[in-house]
Amino acid sequence: MQRIVYLRMLIGTATVAALLGVIALSGQGRPDDAVRELSGAIDIHVHSDPDSRARSIDAIDVAKLAKAKGMRGIVLKNHDDPTGGLAYIVRKEVPGLEVFGGIALNLAVGGINPAAVQHMTEVSGGWGRIVWMPTYDAENHIRTGNETRPFVSVSRNGDLLPEVKQVIGLIARNGLVLATGHSSPAEGLMLVREGRRQGVQHMVVTHATFTPVFMNVDQMKEAAREGAFIEFAGGSVNGAGGAARMDSMADAIRKVGPDSCILSSDLGQRGNPFPPDGFGAFLQAMRARGFTEQEVDRMAKINPARLLGL
Repeated sequence: MQRIVYLRMLIGTATVAALLGVIALSGQGRPDDAVRELSGAIDIHVHSDPDSRARSIDAIDVAKLAKAKGMRGIVLKNHDDPTGGLAYIVRKEVPGLEVFGGIALNLAVGGINPAAVQHMTEVSGGWGRIVWMPTYDAENHIRTGNETRPFVSVSRNGDLLPEVKQVIGLIARNGLVLATGHSSPAEGLMLVREGRRQGVQHMVVTHATFTPVFMNVDQMKEAAREGAFIEFAGGSVNGAGGAARMDSMADAIRKVGPDSCILSSDLGQRGNPFPPDGFGAFLQAMRARGFTEQEVDRMAKINPARLLGL
């Protein structure tokens, strides 16, 4: 009991729970299925504290939990604050785990702000890797949700805004990742086409099947032909409608092809599973729907590593 209390003081309560589970299962001579699935995996969509939104776990503890479960890396995402500097700190606290951050071009950073992207490239460590086009402040997000608050546009009259093209140029020159954020399917396709035109080597369509993006399969295939990975975010597998969502995503992945897909958690919200736990459940759900170990490894390990330039 004293050892458990000491562990909690040393590495945090959340990580202790994971470690105790791993230790108990290793004593049985067989690893937990979710832990086995997670070995070497990279989750490109992890929410954590500090944040202005309610989160279930902080960045250091989620990194410790990911490492305890054998994961290779995580990407810390925040809708309002750049996380490249946070990734630098987390790497010092959790050595041996690949931790990256990025910037979402929402109102808090000035919207489509080339100066903010340039600054991220200069932050210590260089661990700011992903540039998400607007997410919660995206025009598509606001209009889809019938909201009336201010928004950030990426296009006008069927063409990308000049500042968006400027940001894409910065992404290309600095070897960053272009992520489409909460853009509409048509905007997402414009973004990846422009990314390809400017020589961006790493692109991903952000949670393509999830609100408010809702790409159809033909659009996903077109984005993949332009060189983008298609992200499928599992969220809470056991939540309301979870089984139907898993079935729908599995069907879309088969049609697009695992070679062009990336699996992520998009977890960290208070009340949902911790990101590594939910991610492991998501990978198991895909295996239960007939994807081979090699296919899941492609989508959860190989493709995310390629996206991040590892």
